[in-house]
Formats: sequence, structure tokens, C-alpha cells
Amino acid sequence: IFLYPILSPRTKRVQCQRLPVPESVMGMFKELEEELDDSVQHDGRIRSFPHQRGNWSTLVYLEYYPEVEFVELIDLLLTHLQMHKLPMARLAEFHISLSQTVVLRYHWINIFVESLKEKMTSFDRFYCVSDKVKIYINQENTRTFLGLEVSAGSSYLQEVVNEVDKSMKEFDLKTYYKKPSFHISVAWCLGDVTAELEKHQQELQAIVDRFENGAKILRMFADQVRCKTGNKIFSFPLR
Repeated sequence: IFLYPILSPRTKRVQCQRLPVPESVMGMFKELEEELDDSVQHDGRIRSFPHQRGNWSTLVYLEYYPEVEFVELIDLLLTHLQMHKLPMARLAEFHISLSQTVVLRYHWINIFVESLKEKMTSFDRFYCVSDKVKIYINQENTRTFLGLEVSAGSSYLQEVVNEVDKSMKEFDLKTYYKKPSFHISVAWCLGDVTAELEKHQQELQAIVDRFENGAKILRMFADQVRCKTGNKIFSFPLR
């Protein structure tokens, strides 16, 4: 809010007139805002770290664009689990993580993105295959995931991660796991139900192995690396 004095001709008293705040200034603060925690709006999910203004949740990953048959396969897996009273929700988007989720300060975003961009220029486009059923749980043990682990292409993924880790270290951020299990998470549920799901892991794998055109739909073509920070997404095309 900006104020400037106006002298009245009669009283000579100083009065103040309220001026409107420019939209450009208001926009600065809107851009710094992030959505506050509300577990109801996120199906009961809770942030891995508390929300603070100016802190942006950041992830580096490969986007996977599924064919219709891929979604049909996931639905077959979930139907099988439902029969055993293990309901899970299919994810709306699919990706392979190349970093842990870290907290990036707003004023670091541009230079962090430039660092990633520079390091991704040396990588060629490639294929990887995710066809091995595996059960995962988050670090807080609050959510369990059904995933498809990468069986071909993991060595090249590790090379990409090594470069991503270099950018993380430049900002004193957490690097990726020492022995990562690269995978596509396809469904999730609240709580730790890993033991129950693992009892049916072989049955789920058999469904994947028998699925028609499975070899085709479970092969992913990676032509760009992405970084999502807050509500911004940056893409880095591979050669």
C-alpha cells in the first residue's frame, strides 16, 4: 500500500490518499504462494515436510505417457487386489523419479534449473522397460505404492541420476538413493500394507507377463528430463 501526503488549502493538515497496489507487485506475491496443507483435498495424504512460504517442493523425473492398454493392465492388477480386499487407487500420472523430493528456495529456482539444463545436454534419448511388479512404501510409512520396476535401462538412468545429484549437491540438497530401484508407481493406498501386498506379488507378476502387447506398452521412450518445482515444470530435451 502506497501513501502520499495532500495538503488541505484551509486546514493545512496532512491527509493521506490510498493508492491501489500495482498488479505487477501483487503478482509477485501470488507467485511465491504455494497451496497450504489440506489432507482432505489430497485423499488423506500428508506432506513429507511442513509447508513454508518460499519453499518449493521439487522433483526431477521422466514423464511416462501411457497408452490405453497400459491403464487397462493396471486396472486388471487393481481388480485382482480388490478381490483379496486390498483396495488401491490408480495414479492419474506416471513417471520415473530421478531425485528425491527436495525443498528448493524460490530464489534458487532459476539457477538450479540452469544447472540441470547444462548437465542434461550430454545425454541421448533412450528406451527403458518397466515390467517387474514391486511394492514400495514412502519414508514416513504413511503410503504404500504398487510399482513396475525397471528391468532394462537402469544403468543409463543411473548415469542421469549421477548428474542430477551434482546439481543437488551444489545447493546442499539431498541426493538420490545409493542403490535406487527405478520404477513407475501405478497405484497407492494409505498406511503400510506392504506385507499383505507382497503375498500377492507373484500373482500380479503373472498378470503382467500374460498381458497381450505387454512388451510394447511397458517400454518407455525417454526424450526429455523434467523438473517440477512448486507449480512450475521445466523440460530438458535429450539429444
